[in-house]
Amino acid sequence: MKILLFGSGGREHCLAWKIRQSRHCTKLFCAPGNAGTAQIAENVAINAEDIPALLEFSLKEKIDLTVVGPENPLVAGIVDEFEKKGLKIFGPKKAAAMLEGSKAFAKKIMRKYCIPTAEAKEFVSAEEALAYLQRQKMPVVVKADGLAAGKGVLICGTLPEAEKAVKKILLEKEFGEAGAKVVIEEFLEGEEASFLAFCDGKTVKPMASSQDHKRVFDNDKGLNTGGMGAYSPAPVVTKKIELEVLQGIMQKIIDAMKKEGAEYKGVLYAGLMIKNGKAKVLEFNARFGDPETQVILPRMESDLVEIMLACIEGKLAEKELEWKKDACTGVVLASGGYPENYEKGKEIFGLEKVENAFVFQAGTKIENGKTVTSGGRVLVVSALGKNIEESIKNAYSEVKKISFEKMHYRKDIGRKAVGKKR
Repeated sequence: MKILLFGSGGREHCLAWKIRQSRHCTKLFCAPGNAGTAQIAENVAINAEDIPALLEFSLKEKIDLTVVGPENPLVAGIVDEFEKKGLKIFGPKKAAAMLEGSKAFAKKIMRKYCIPTAEAKEFVSAEEALAYLQRQKMPVVVKADGLAAGKGVLICGTLPEAEKAVKKILLEKEFGEAGAKVVIEEFLEGEEASFLAFCDGKTVKPMASSQDHKRVFDNDKGLNTGGMGAYSPAPVVTKKIELEVLQGIMQKIIDAMKKEGAEYKGVLYAGLMIKNGKAKVLEFNARFGDPETQVILPRMESDLVEIMLACIEGKLAEKELEWKKDACTGVVLASGGYPENYEKGKEIFGLEKVENAFVFQAGTKIENGKTVTSGGRVLVVSALGKNIEESIKNAYSEVKKISFEKMHYRKDIGRKAVGKKR
């Protein structure tokens, strides 16, 4: 099969790595890809959001399967456009992708179908939102309704912080159209986990559990980022919780979307908050997580392409997902200053020295024959181990071999899992 993968991050490098292992893959294109995907696929200079150009390329090259990495093309309706031309594409249609495209929409569906989540209220008027805040107990979470590259969620510990967040989104338009509406949500306490599943519109098959680390600094300090590292499995997701999430959240939302006339096919990601053995939904995403993908797929034994085709064809019930018993930890190496201002073009040293880990490239490019930084999150170093402790040790020992100017990474990825029993 000729396969086309959209995107340019660490998630896409990991997806490309896994797709290349499939017995079905004879040729792999990445649009636009990065320095990492260039080593295992043919990069194509088309932006992942340029739907007409991607469609033209797919028809010309007679692509057999297209895989969508990032969320923006999904929310823009790329699956609808490809299917109109008879092309096979993995991901939800526009109406279903609104579970990620609009936090207000997701809240409405969850309320209607009694799916556990935080209490929330939506506003388009800054005046009404600010008046509402006066009556709320702090802390609260203030969210831009639309897609904001993982940066539109602001946790506010005090009333002045919450007021500033509302003004930033609704009045200063920091997130553009994504902030045309704001969602103010109760703050949930507990431990976060990421729950990803394959869906074919009716059947849901869970992937291995994982936990992401959103804050930029150790001990969950500093600004929220797209993710500074992850590990899998997440001990907080016990077998009991996994079953409850599968039945009471994932299957429920898939059935709800079908009733709403928006059948959901692809990957569904639920960000969960777990407390006292109960899970509530923080958010839904309509695609593979980043950096969760980089610790989940190295544990996956099954043929990813076969699972994707089963989702598209409505035959997921016939497939069994198989996983390694090993744990996996992934550490993000970021540019100094991320998630705010950072410099690009810094040469990366030591990649060839890594032996006991996977290095998934994200913000990288080739310049004058050298691999240099081109984004905030630059690399993810993912290592397997017989348990979480060993995978953490293996990941950090390989991280030490890599360097670039102002490189920054958290030193505590996976620490929450150490000592916990699944």
